[in-house]
Amino acid sequence: MASHRRPKQPSRARVSVLTTAAAAAVALTSQAANAAPSDKPSKEEVKAKVDALYEDAGRATDKYNGAKEKQEKLQKEISTIQDNVARGQEELNELREGIGQAASAQYRTGGIDSSIQLFLSADPDDYLDKAATLDQLSGQQVEQLKKIQEKQRALAQQRQEAAEKLEDLAETRETLGKKKKEYQNKLAAAQRLLNSLTAQERAALAEDEQRASRDAGKRVELGNDAPASGYAAAALAAADTQLGKPYVSGGSGPNSYDCSGLTQWAYAQAGVSISRTTYTQQNDGTKIGRDQLMPGDLVFFNNLGHVGLYAGNNTVIHAPYPGKVVRYESMDTIGSFQFGVRVVG
Repeated sequence: MASHRRPKQPSRARVSVLTTAAAAAVALTSQAANAAPSDKPSKEEVKAKVDALYEDAGRATDKYNGAKEKQEKLQKEISTIQDNVARGQEELNELREGIGQAASAQYRTGGIDSSIQLFLSADPDDYLDKAATLDQLSGQQVEQLKKIQEKQRALAQQRQEAAEKLEDLAETRETLGKKKKEYQNKLAAAQRLLNSLTAQERAALAEDEQRASRDAGKRVELGNDAPASGYAAAALAAADTQLGKPYVSGGSGPNSYDCSGLTQWAYAQAGVSISRTTYTQQNDGTKIGRDQLMPGDLVFFNNLGHVGLYAGNNTVIHAPYPGKVVRYESMDTIGSFQFGVRVVG
């Protein structure tokens, strides 16, 4: 027969604990709900943090570009040295072949000259010293052996130079990888911050930037600066044709740009070659102050972290940072102005 026991009632103490825990949970949930909105950064705060991350990413990108440029230069130099070594080795083989033929001829006529025996059995680096006591060397043999000795020394030096450059290349590639990872991490962090905004907040930021760019472009047209001339004018005009092109780290045109890629490309269209990175472009002309700027001058910001082209009336045309396009912008909103550079053509 089934037992019909009465269910055991929870103790008064257990009820009290459960009630207190439930009340605490409700209170914490309420606090979290109330705290969440105030803890969330405003879109202005997010923008400031994003701008700082993009500035750091820009510096890393510039160092990446410098390492990439060095890598390409080293690869060309190594290739040239290796070609020279290959040709030198062929010449050395021909010289040795000449000595070998002389040895064969002497063998057929009754024996090998002791001087040639010495050469064939030892490194010719010290051959001439050892052979100094022998009087059997002809003038032609001396000249031939000197050429072999010089060629061997030259080849040894070239091989050492190539080995050093290969070591430098390996270090450069390592730096390249680190800098690429660094700027990619900065960009990813910036994107996560932007994703924390609502779609409406992101749209508002984009509209603010577009409005500011349009206003900056109008200021250029209304400015009183002396017009650019010569290659500076040509570079500025070239940059203007790239408005709306996207920023891409490492981009050097014509489909995308980073900041120094745009300035280099623009001056190239004017027939003037400038270097690739902000750190080197600062040396591509004469440094000038803000009150000396003329349209077409390079303008540097944020401790060489960014560069653009001065367009006149306190305005710059530049490739800002990832996610943005080539645009006009007030110098006051880009960052800390450092100096200008008037490019020497």
